[in-house]
Amino acid sequence: MNAYSKKDGASKEGLRNGPQNGQRILSLWFPHLAAERILRQRLGRSWRSRPSDHLPLVISHRQGNTQRIAALDERAEALNLKRGMGIADARAMHPSIDIVEADPEADRRLLEGLADWCDRYTPLVALDGTDGLYLDVTGCTHLFGGERSMLDDILSRFFHQGFDVRAGLAATPGAAWAAARFAGDRIVPDGEEEALLVPLPLAALRIDPEVRASLESVGLRTAGAVM
Repeated sequence: MNAYSKKDGASKEGLRNGPQNGQRILSLWFPHLAAERILRQRLGRSWRSRPSDHLPLVISHRQGNTQRIAALDERAEALNLKRGMGIADARAMHPSIDIVEADPEADRRLLEGLADWCDRYTPLVALDGTDGLYLDVTGCTHLFGGERSMLDDILSRFFHQGFDVRAGLAATPGAAWAAARFAGDRIVPDGEEEALLVPLPLAALRIDPEVRASLESVGLRTAGAVM
């Protein structure tokens, strides 16, 4: 396997979609990264480890002529606010929400810093979009007591640094990605990638949104329905 750098898209060059001689790929997903950047600045890195009365946090950005939700924290999600919703509508529903302007460059720098931090587990780390990382941990997990032990260590360390992170470990980048986002901190044994994907929603296959909508309109709603 070729080494790859911590640059967006490098994962596509350095990570191969098919299993490669015992390859094990870890996908890490930070669903609230933009909000956590703000909360860590305000409340400290260990904010998740102590009580906080902060207001629900919404990150806004301009889309056309409208300010919309680009990201949000768990408290805002609990209010049924969603990405893409207009800020005016969100404020009308919940006037007390805390609204902060998006800063994609700062989010990118934070993600790159997290990638550097992951060097303690493997030197092969790549950015995955704006909120994820890929780690090639092939041949590394025994140094941390095995796959489960390593995964638990990563999740615990990130939690204590103020991050909510989801993880998926599998033989291919695609299966690891799907496990992190749709199966919840899942270790997929080699050869069981298809069994993982079958019950998951179509989004787990990273199908184009328009194609996915067309498939769902005719009742094809799971990955297994189109595999």
